[in-house]
Amino acid sequence: MSKAYDLAKAVYQTHGVDTEAAFKRLDKIAVSLHCWQGDDVAGFENNISLDGGLAVTGNYPGRARTPDELRADIDKAMSLIPGTKRLNLHAIYAETNGKKVGRDKLEPKHFARWVDWAKANKVGLDFNPSFFSHPKMDNGLTLSSSDAGIRAFWVDHGIACRKIAESFGKTLHNTCITNFWVPDGFKDTPFDRLAPRKRLADSLDKIFAVKIDPRYDRDAVECKLFGIGAESCTVGSHEFYMGYAMKNKLLLCLDSGHFHPTEVISDKLSSTLLFVDEVLLHVSRGVRWDSDHVVTLTDELRAIGEEVIRHNFDKRVHIGLDYFDASINRIAAWTIGARNMYKSLLLALVEPAKELASVEKKGDFTGRLALLEEAKTLPFAAVWDEYCERCGVPVGSAWLDEVRCYEKNVLAKRG
Repeated sequence: MSKAYDLAKAVYQTHGVDTEAAFKRLDKIAVSLHCWQGDDVAGFENNISLDGGLAVTGNYPGRARTPDELRADIDKAMSLIPGTKRLNLHAIYAETNGKKVGRDKLEPKHFARWVDWAKANKVGLDFNPSFFSHPKMDNGLTLSSSDAGIRAFWVDHGIACRKIAESFGKTLHNTCITNFWVPDGFKDTPFDRLAPRKRLADSLDKIFAVKIDPRYDRDAVECKLFGIGAESCTVGSHEFYMGYAMKNKLLLCLDSGHFHPTEVISDKLSSTLLFVDEVLLHVSRGVRWDSDHVVTLTDELRAIGEEVIRHNFDKRVHIGLDYFDASINRIAAWTIGARNMYKSLLLALVEPAKELASVEKKGDFTGRLALLEEAKTLPFAAVWDEYCERCGVPVGSAWLDEVRCYEKNVLAKRG
């Protein structure tokens, strides 16, 4: 393998690419793994079925049933994934020691064991309020409900989550990114779209009016085209959140499954980052709709990596994964998606950027197309394998053997 890398390194050098510099830069880019892949977005409240436009398909054996099982599974997945990693939590993963605690009453102490785990693993934590799967959803509405009491409950939940996130950042000395996704919408065509959007904006204003130290927590807002049961109107549309993020100096979250199938978030990055300071990405793979398939090395994933790297957005773009597949081994799903995310970034880091920029500046579009195509068959596999080796994770498909062993010795015993 060492010889293969040395040969690949030499090939890239002929194109002006320093693979060693690419490794160093990639080490500084964190990808936030999503805890909900391990238990099908069940969380630990166990009081209501999944709703809010969310659906998980499949019943592969071995789903994590407890916080300890989930953490053990995340540990296993992280041992198979190279690079700098973070963990993204939802509020429904609180640990309340068997006591009933309302989401509006959640506190940092309910996530103490997650913080201990993060300290031990030297990873940062990100966070999300959970505006779904709860009795206080008013016909699919939370922050935009016409019921003032319902809105107040969810406003308190949002405030509580920001305080929890601030405690994460302060304790771990690592800024937490808190993402607000609100699934509110209508199954059939509403007469009045304006009133619920005004209520949503007012509720968000109340949540963000509470002062939180930006050194410890940064807030993002996430748009969506539609959801199951909210096909005709999503209150928090792209235009709504683009405007809200710009007006209030928040991060805009772009989810790769939350737009029309002909839209791609890679094309939105250069435009969005002209007007907002930072962007949060939720990377998934939609198949015809927001179906949250495991991330594969598609043209769009490569394009996301290219946009981040080509324009030096890696300090302004925060990358998180967001999919949940229960039809295959869940640890394999984590591993496949995360490794592909890192591959897309490394591919962008070793493309012949100087050559491409030079021919484009000259107006040589023939040369640009030729170089872009030739770059696709440069010896990237040897560079990727070397990076995995240096990170101490399995090379090639060797990780799959470890997953199968874990499945036999751990997952299969869960019943």
